[in-house]
Amino acid sequence: MNGRWFLPVLALVVTACQESPQSPEETADEFVARVNRELDEIGKEVAAASWVRNTYIIPDTAVLAARAQSRFLAYQNEVVAESTRYQGQELSPDAARSIDLLKLADTSRPAPADAAKRDELTRLYNDLTGAYGEGKYCPQGEEQKDSCKTLPELERIMAESRDYDELLDVWRGWHTVSPPLREPYTRFVELGNEGARNLGFGDLGEMWRSGYDMSPQEFPLETERLWNQVKPLYEQLHCYVRSQLAERYGSSRVPEQGPIPAHLLGNMWAQEWGNIYDLVEPYPGASNLNVNKALVEQGYDAVRMTKLAEGFFVSLGMPTLPQSFWERSLLTKPRDREVVCHASAWDMDGGEDVRIKQCIEPTEEQLITVHHELGHVYYYLHYGDLPALYRSSANPGFHEGIGDTINLSMTPAYLHRVGLIDAVATSREAVINQQMKMALDKIAFLPFGKLIDEWRWRVFSGEIRPQDYNASWWELRTQYQGIAPPVARSEADFDPGAKYHIPANVEYTRYFIARILQFQFHRSLCEVAGYQGPLHECSIYGSEEAGRRLAAMLEKGRSQPWQDTLEELTGGREIDASAIIDYFAPLMAWLEERNQGLACGW
Repeated sequence: MNGRWFLPVLALVVTACQESPQSPEETADEFVARVNRELDEIGKEVAAASWVRNTYIIPDTAVLAARAQSRFLAYQNEVVAESTRYQGQELSPDAARSIDLLKLADTSRPAPADAAKRDELTRLYNDLTGAYGEGKYCPQGEEQKDSCKTLPELERIMAESRDYDELLDVWRGWHTVSPPLREPYTRFVELGNEGARNLGFGDLGEMWRSGYDMSPQEFPLETERLWNQVKPLYEQLHCYVRSQLAERYGSSRVPEQGPIPAHLLGNMWAQEWGNIYDLVEPYPGASNLNVNKALVEQGYDAVRMTKLAEGFFVSLGMPTLPQSFWERSLLTKPRDREVVCHASAWDMDGGEDVRIKQCIEPTEEQLITVHHELGHVYYYLHYGDLPALYRSSANPGFHEGIGDTINLSMTPAYLHRVGLIDAVATSREAVINQQMKMALDKIAFLPFGKLIDEWRWRVFSGEIRPQDYNASWWELRTQYQGIAPPVARSEADFDPGAKYHIPANVEYTRYFIARILQFQFHRSLCEVAGYQGPLHECSIYGSEEAGRRLAAMLEKGRSQPWQDTLEELTGGREIDASAIIDYFAPLMAWLEERNQGLACGW
């Protein structure tokens, strides 16, 4: 990208930081209005620099991104300090909420007050994400460049191979990328904690837990309550899948009791298991759910897959994506440079310039991901007119849940309607197959979604020391997921760093919350659409009434407590996993019957 893109924005940022009025007569409401104007300008520079860093991984872009982020963090520290002059004053509800949210404007890189440490923090952040994005496994050594495999290539093998030893080699290979990240990550934690304390939080974990309109002490109790609602379903799913894998690979490799080896579940991190559906399909031949085959045979490419996802939102009465989206998004992996292929959505300037970055291939998994990312994009478009501090979701889980709510409407009937499966099977066996396929992703993910931040909260608080990073990681993965590393691990390894969200320092409980919320959203939108019948058969495709209700929620952004926003959509003020239980009731009954006589648990 031509460097001239940065100059006008940079000038505005410098002006904003150097000439911000700090009149003692400035009221809290005036202060908030000024901060929102300045955040608009600063945000454009940070977004542009970060986009270039993610799509052109070279040393120059690391410098540009680090400098832009450092200037933003300096600005955040400055205005948070200014906001303290309003402590003890009677503030308008809008001013009070905005000042609280100001402290949470960047939760991935909270900045120390010291400028040198702030610069070090942003440099470490860009080094960590850059190293992850450039990561490759070279089976024959670095000198044999042709043998090196990128993460998307390794993920494809994990998804498709059924060879135990090949899967083990790929799993071990990717996990050689992360040990060099341990030392910089350790330092990043120190600086991030210092930045969180500078903003008034005890540590970075407390800062993250403060973003949910409840106390940071209440939030872990809430996530535990939700986990206990869905845990019985996960345990039954785990029991069945383990028994099927033991039949495939033998009890010497997959024990009939105990945790499942982590490399056999079709995903590099064993976070979603849908890729091994063929190994655990309850009733082979009862239904055709092979969307991958149709995507390839029908010549779907990245643009066509994205157009299909856009079409679902448009069917709800939402607008088509702006032309700039198609011109500026990165939809395929370039051949000429390194990029961060981890899918993400981008709001570059407050809802006008929206994009996604995804290395799309013609698979069902990627199609689902495109819908997920467009969920973010349509959130951006709907709250784009709000002030900068309100341009976010009601809580972090809402943002992650919108696209996945749409995915729940990609029922067999919908897939048949758009030509991705031949026919809709309605037998009991076909229903169990469809529910199994869904559960391998939606239910299998839940403990993983919870444990990542359980680990980091303890890292940030000091309960887990750097010398115990890896051992504590696997203790939690076994405790929650019932999986184990396929080979011995030690503190020479840094397996948490093999997951993007650790080096990128992205709060992860949002995904756990989103997996609960999406079913709650789905149930309410189905009711709005006038649907009557089993929840798992509902698709809101084409329902403009459901679209209006969803859009009304998106337009609120973060302007009010999420409990109010949730109540307006669902009628309740509490996140509730009962919709998951309703959705998967047929599968749960089948699993309990099928697992009789097995030693479930680990």
